[in-house]
Amino acid sequence: MPALALALCAMAAALGVGAGPAAAAGDDIFTVGFTNEVDSFNPFLGIEAESYEMWGLMYDYLIGYSMEDMSVQPTGLAEEWETSEDGLTWTFRVHDGIEWSDGEPLTAKDVAYTYNRVIDGGPEAATWGSYLGGVESVTAPDDTTVVLTLKKPNAVLPLLPIPIIPEHIWKDVSESEVKSYANEPTDGQPVVGSGPFRLVEGTAGGSTYRFEANPDYWQGAPHIDGVTFRVFKAEDPAAQALIKGEIDFVDEVSPLVVDRLAKEDNVETNLGLSPSFNQIAFNAGAVDLETGEPMGDGNPAVQDPKFRYALGYALDLDQIAAKAFQGAAQPGTTIVPPSFPTFRWEVPEDEKFTFDLEKAGQLLDEAGYTMGDDGLRTMPDGSPIGELRLHARSDSGSSRDTMDFFSEWLAELGIESKVVPVESSKLTQIILDGDFDVFEWGWYVDPDPDSMLSYFTCGQRGNWSDSWYCDKEYDALYEAQRVELDDTKRAEMIKQMQQMLYEDAPYLVTTYDKTGEAYRSDRFEGFRPQPDPGGVWLQQFGTYNYSHITPVAAGDSGEESGTGTGVVVALGVAALAVLGIGAVVVLRRRSSAEDRE
Repeated sequence: MPALALALCAMAAALGVGAGPAAAAGDDIFTVGFTNEVDSFNPFLGIEAESYEMWGLMYDYLIGYSMEDMSVQPTGLAEEWETSEDGLTWTFRVHDGIEWSDGEPLTAKDVAYTYNRVIDGGPEAATWGSYLGGVESVTAPDDTTVVLTLKKPNAVLPLLPIPIIPEHIWKDVSESEVKSYANEPTDGQPVVGSGPFRLVEGTAGGSTYRFEANPDYWQGAPHIDGVTFRVFKAEDPAAQALIKGEIDFVDEVSPLVVDRLAKEDNVETNLGLSPSFNQIAFNAGAVDLETGEPMGDGNPAVQDPKFRYALGYALDLDQIAAKAFQGAAQPGTTIVPPSFPTFRWEVPEDEKFTFDLEKAGQLLDEAGYTMGDDGLRTMPDGSPIGELRLHARSDSGSSRDTMDFFSEWLAELGIESKVVPVESSKLTQIILDGDFDVFEWGWYVDPDPDSMLSYFTCGQRGNWSDSWYCDKEYDALYEAQRVELDDTKRAEMIKQMQQMLYEDAPYLVTTYDKTGEAYRSDRFEGFRPQPDPGGVWLQQFGTYNYSHITPVAAGDSGEESGTGTGVVVALGVAALAVLGIGAVVVLRRRSSAEDRE
């Protein structure tokens, strides 16, 4: 994500260190430092976790999430819902009297409009289509009722993490224009939304994003005047800004930085569990979706599941967790993190990858990748494997370190490789073009893993699939679990899908994350983790803390440090290009720089 020097200078000026427009004295502005940029304020385009954070401030959702366990709750626009016995009709009751920030009423018709844009296809469907699978129509018979009519049951409902957009604004944005629609402030006017904050300044890829509180928010005005997000190039400058009082919160920092900050006065720290994972991914076979012909320049070896599986034994996950992630992670196995035990497949001990180069070599031999006279392994036909390109994200130290380790272990197996650092924004396009062998990245996972599972279906190639994996049996299981309303049976199907991915190995999951965070306790208080206890303070499912934290009275905490109006989040100055490929969470979902990573 490219650094934007001019934007950084403007941001510094506003914060008294050269950052953003000056704020009025006395304003309670929450300033957050990240190390990754927003890639789009358009909720149909962004893929970075920071973008999802912005949308949550700008818009409401039909449903909400529990702070205890992230389960779906009626704390969004819908006050209640019900479903028919056959699961083919879902009826949601929307709160009455809600307004958009420009004073126009927000009704069930806006919800239906948003969902129908997704159902109709295009970029909207690429991002959010999996949540509305099987939905035939969405109607609003009156201003407070939304009815989803399905062709077949959808086991994911009522999980609907789709930002609700204003029809009176977006009706003028055609499907062909969505891919270039920035959804940013223009002519000094904030973006029209319904959320607890209004975006008043900022562009995708920039270094400062400024929000002001929505005093008329239907769930009650926030206790702060605004939020400003700042982007830092690395965690150390962000940590120093926190110590100096230039920002109020720093997110996604290493355990070493957390330990250092814990020794500072007026700083509270946290290493919270995050529902995410990191992985080494392979080019399982990029194809031209129109012709079906191979596309890109992926190495043929990584297209072989037996080759990929053998390399699962060439990863010392304990070392990766301890050194590449500085202890802020635990060794991983499958794409469903431990946060979601209902759906998680626990790999049997005798099937679990261990760091065993001898076994990796035996499996490679059995698959035909034998050692040549020059000490290098060959393809089954005797031709050289060649040098594998290991793409690492240059804006993530853990990504670079993981690939450095992997390269060393491959060399011990007689496989040549080269670590290729590349900015996250450029890596996304490299993946879409199929011009890669191996890369490292990560994902956040929804409380229901359906969307994560969907990324491995054949239909997601060219959209959310970054491994180009395609298996008809897997696709059939995916479709079956989507309509299975028996929770136990569905969970078993999902576990079977994880086992298939583990054995075919388009991904080798390396770690599950812990997120390092810290805030100025002399500036704000009232942070609550999600899940509670043990979770994170920001980048949650929902935006609870932004609305509920309160300023610390000047007399309560010694000297005050402030940075102006709005919530400020300092993000790493690496920005993704705005791509029309959809986005969570998870996620894409993609965790941010140290997390999609």
